[in-house]
Amino acid sequence: MTVLHSSLPLGFPTSRLSYPRFTVTGSIPLPFTKQKAKYHKELQAAVDVVERACRLCVEVKKSLFSTEGKILEKTDQTPVTIADFGVQALVSLELEKLFPSIPLVAEEDSAFLRSNNLANSVLDVVTEKAKISGKPLTEADVLEAIDRGGKDAFVFGSSPATYWVLDPIDGTKGFLKGTEALYVVGLSLVVEGDVVLGVMGCPNWQEEDCSKLINEIQEYKDVIAQLGVVMVAHVGCGTWKMRLNDISSNTTNLADSWIRCFVDKYSMINEARFCISDSQLWESLPLSNSFDATIDMENVSENEILLLPLCCGSLCKYLMVASGRASVFILRSRVDRIIKVWDHAVGIICVQEAGGMVTDWEGSKIDLAADQDDRRALFPSGGVLVTNRSVHDQILGLISSSKSLA
Repeated sequence: MTVLHSSLPLGFPTSRLSYPRFTVTGSIPLPFTKQKAKYHKELQAAVDVVERACRLCVEVKKSLFSTEGKILEKTDQTPVTIADFGVQALVSLELEKLFPSIPLVAEEDSAFLRSNNLANSVLDVVTEKAKISGKPLTEADVLEAIDRGGKDAFVFGSSPATYWVLDPIDGTKGFLKGTEALYVVGLSLVVEGDVVLGVMGCPNWQEEDCSKLINEIQEYKDVIAQLGVVMVAHVGCGTWKMRLNDISSNTTNLADSWIRCFVDKYSMINEARFCISDSQLWESLPLSNSFDATIDMENVSENEILLLPLCCGSLCKYLMVASGRASVFILRSRVDRIIKVWDHAVGIICVQEAGGMVTDWEGSKIDLAADQDDRRALFPSGGVLVTNRSVHDQILGLISSSKSLA
């Protein structure tokens, strides 16, 4: 495979693609000014397209259990949906139009859709949310947009690079569950090895004071109106969140709807609230040598930590830490599973700008360029540690002590 030094993905023609034009009804105001944010334009575009992607997810999810053909299955047995491919196509089309020189690194490619003749299903949901004018979208447009972020689309080499990272739906297992299950659309921009902005959209996010209301509501559309959050972060400007429903509401002053996010202030490990990977047990982590785990928040003893039962995917755990609802997310590297950049990039900046810290188990920065050619894989030593910063060194100490005892 040839290493490209231009901004065009492999297989792209030298003349620019003539995608249909998107009509944007209006930019969503950010909680900080252009003067403070170097990547203000990029972040504004990211917020807009992630919000529309969340709407796409909600619409597909509403028909998920009543319409055949909406649930697909990847070869690795991970559930994936029309929404997953649809989000990647939608985001890719928008970013290609606005920032044609910036490559996209994303989870999916179109091989499954092509082999199962499902491109038309994705075309339908993308067309609804794209709000295009002029030439209509075609199946070829959608397939090409998906492949723009696929594993064979671009080779970076060792030079510093600028590129988007997209997880179209992190937590597809959660997507297939009820309204209480979390899933996230995550988009970030990496510039020369650092994440400089990020947007996470979680359509099923539930604020802690909404639980009673949600339990009393029966209609799906009414539940969705009370759920959902968009979280944004920009280097040096903090992390902020807004209710997803406020963005599309004409009755709300959006500029006043942003809420600043901060990590929690727990400074002792036995006070902290932990998240772990859905595929790992507490007993597999080095902290289990010092603490047992419980999910009973009313009865946590001195030698126990509180483990939050969350579903599904990594980004919702970053969302919990960045919003102050969890203190720690710890993930162990496994020889049988590659850690993917889209499961972490956007979460890293959201946690860091909220006052938290993200490192590997040696305390080193996560190297986003370790996979030089593709920028798709991460190789953190031991695993990933995401914290409120206050307990970070304590946990690293326990991990180090565990190694010496092994």
